[in-house]
Amino acid sequence: MATATSQPSPSFLATRRGRLTLTLLCAVAFLDFVDATIVNVAMPSIGSHLHFSVQNLQWVLSAYLVTYGGFLLLGGRAADLIGRRRMLVAGTALFAAASLTCGLANSAGLLVGARLVQGIGAAAMSPAAMSLLTTKFHEGNDRFKALGAWSAMIGLASASGMILGGVLSQSIGWRWVFFVNVPVCVLIIAGIYRLLDDDRPESRPSRFDTPGAVLATAGMLLLIYGLVRAPEIGWGAGRTIGALAGAVVLLVGFVINEQRHSNPLAPMSIFRIKGVGAADLTQVLATAGFYAAFFFITLYMQNVLGYGQIASGSAYLPVTVGFGVSSAVVAKLFPRTGTRPVIVGGSIIAAGAIFWLSRIPVHGHYASDLLPGLAIMALGLGAVFTGVQTAANAGVPQEQSGLAAALITSSFQLGGALGLAVFSAIATSRTNHLIHSGTAAPEALTSGFQRALVACSIALVVAALIALRTSSTRATPMPPAEVPSATDPAPESVGS
Repeated sequence: MATATSQPSPSFLATRRGRLTLTLLCAVAFLDFVDATIVNVAMPSIGSHLHFSVQNLQWVLSAYLVTYGGFLLLGGRAADLIGRRRMLVAGTALFAAASLTCGLANSAGLLVGARLVQGIGAAAMSPAAMSLLTTKFHEGNDRFKALGAWSAMIGLASASGMILGGVLSQSIGWRWVFFVNVPVCVLIIAGIYRLLDDDRPESRPSRFDTPGAVLATAGMLLLIYGLVRAPEIGWGAGRTIGALAGAVVLLVGFVINEQRHSNPLAPMSIFRIKGVGAADLTQVLATAGFYAAFFFITLYMQNVLGYGQIASGSAYLPVTVGFGVSSAVVAKLFPRTGTRPVIVGGSIIAAGAIFWLSRIPVHGHYASDLLPGLAIMALGLGAVFTGVQTAANAGVPQEQSGLAAALITSSFQLGGALGLAVFSAIATSRTNHLIHSGTAAPEALTSGFQRALVACSIALVVAALIALRTSSTRATPMPPAEVPSATDPAPESVGS
């Protein structure tokens, strides 16, 4: 067992190969997360060219989120069992093929189908890349910096997707929102074979948990599908209740199966590692708040202030910069402060900023009513997501790193779907009530957005409270060979 006086391993990040490896893995994160938002501002053009109905247009967005979130757990565990590099290559190739099909689509059905496949590719790529990151950069400062860069990519992708989508769709056409992925995927695959060694396990489990794979994937697909559809068809609709109830039954069945299976897809012992479950739940609530907040602010700019696609996308440039700066700064604080104070403080800052944004007026101005709140929110969220990504991987053994990566990424996807479903219902209810009472549309819309943003800020406050139970990683993590198994008690040096 390593001791506190043992010499640290040489820094992999200090080498040229280490820096290129981190750049490659962060490019995967950026690509996966940017595709959740890059089509937002291109939606009007897509709808008119492919003759989408108003009701079905949302599936250009939702199809990707449903399969991305639904297949993450299976993708992450498959990376652990058959090799992370192999899963990353397969997922990237599938993502590229689906992106090309999206760009060439000549019908609404083909585009939605290709987006479903694109989400499956992303679900294979993301946990494989993140688990490679946590196993390649396992020393203290290297891990903090690497996870900080990864977290920054999530925020940068989510915010800059709006900008890129607006520029591409208004300059060379909406199809390039998808075509641009293809050459990037080719470069990523070339980099994978040049920089990453084959890491397939020496032995495979004799019995794969097929029932667990089916139950987990079906349960997550049905859960996210139900959440995505709820704002449109109503929370009290039979289809909504049936989908959510069915998801609960499937996921409960999954947990029971995992406890009984000799080689479970997702060993429940991972949640006995200190702080992992709290970090995942913090991610769900924080994402629910900020993802929905971006959604309402975008609608406010376009439907109330009259911003165009490029203008509303460019409004998020300060968010992109602020998130990147925050992620870089807090990664340097972790060795001294630990992750827990950073997550809690960042959640409170983001909650205050979103509450500030909830005061948006009908005749607002970007510089005075939006920019300060967006900039402060970016600083808080950069701290939250960098801290949560680090805490969610603290103390996780190497053979379960893909599972840990899948859990924290699933938390992000689930949080986004949950936030839009719940907070959209709040905004819509308020707006419809005011319109029926004779209030003008701009005032009614703004009032609905205000109420929903208050709810988003409350979600961040609750996230801060849950974050008090996360691991507070300070000490240099043990090398992978010496990380205790998930059935052993978590060492006190990992969290305080």
